[in-house]
Amino acid sequence: MNRIDRLSAILIQLQSRRTIRAQDIADRFEISLRTVYRDVRSLEEAGIPIIGEAGVGYSLTDGYRLPPVMFTREEATAFITAEKLVVGLTDKANGNSYSNALYKVRAVLKSADKEYLENLDDRIEVLKATHVSPALHVHHNPLQTILNAIAGKNVMQLNYFAYYRQEHTLRLIEPVGVFYLDNYWHLIAYCREREAYRDFRFDRITDISTCAELYNDRHPSLKDYLRDMFKEVKLEEVIIKVDQYAYPHLGQQKYYHGYVAETHLEDGIEIQFLTISLEGFARWFIAFADHAVILQPEALLAKVKRIYAGIGEKLV
Repeated sequence: MNRIDRLSAILIQLQSRRTIRAQDIADRFEISLRTVYRDVRSLEEAGIPIIGEAGVGYSLTDGYRLPPVMFTREEATAFITAEKLVVGLTDKANGNSYSNALYKVRAVLKSADKEYLENLDDRIEVLKATHVSPALHVHHNPLQTILNAIAGKNVMQLNYFAYYRQEHTLRLIEPVGVFYLDNYWHLIAYCREREAYRDFRFDRITDISTCAELYNDRHPSLKDYLRDMFKEVKLEEVIIKVDQYAYPHLGQQKYYHGYVAETHLEDGIEIQFLTISLEGFARWFIAFADHAVILQPEALLAKVKRIYAGIGEKLV
């Protein structure tokens, strides 16, 4: 990115948040802090009212707004793709809000780019899963309700189906954040009944409401929580080799088992994984084991042999 484009992007970034740290700018554009300071000084010399506070960051004077910007065709395409994801994966109200915002984006596009997007509009789809557990009766996607509570620091009450105990429980929670993983939305919240942080899957929330009570925001950020949570997960390295026949049948399933990389060889494809469960990986491996070999670890090979032995005993 040339310097003029970077200066424009920094200005847009300053408008996107109340305060931006110099380090955040440096990380985004992969530049040094010294370059950030020089770029900010250039913006100030151009008449941009930037306020800098040591130890806090940069912000724009209240009331200052950049005139309407033009989007590139690639940026506009990213918007329309994101719209399909938002509409498909969030609740109706949130989807409608995003669609309304996208109309404003379209309004500033050149005629040729508008036509380009219209041609793509019905060529991109995100399909919702049709399977819903018969034990659950979720009447809505609670995303917008949860996001409003997080922004307002409101305590929430939810009725949750605890799958492992097969029972419904009523909880008072302090919401921390939401994330999307493996086709499910998750809510991380501090549960007052358990006095600990819990992961609540959206499809197991049967009812949720926002309380008038506010909570003190003493919780870690969602990013910090997730980093610490996955840091404690022990990953096992697995390397297997599959033949040309079996490889296409692995499909998307390989990503659910910790796919890392693959190497195409003359006698097959060598694939590396980092898995959290050798037991689960072993059972998946059995589905195509007649067309594959385990290179490492030995523990995985032992588990596969044990499972095969168990199958043999059942068939006698």
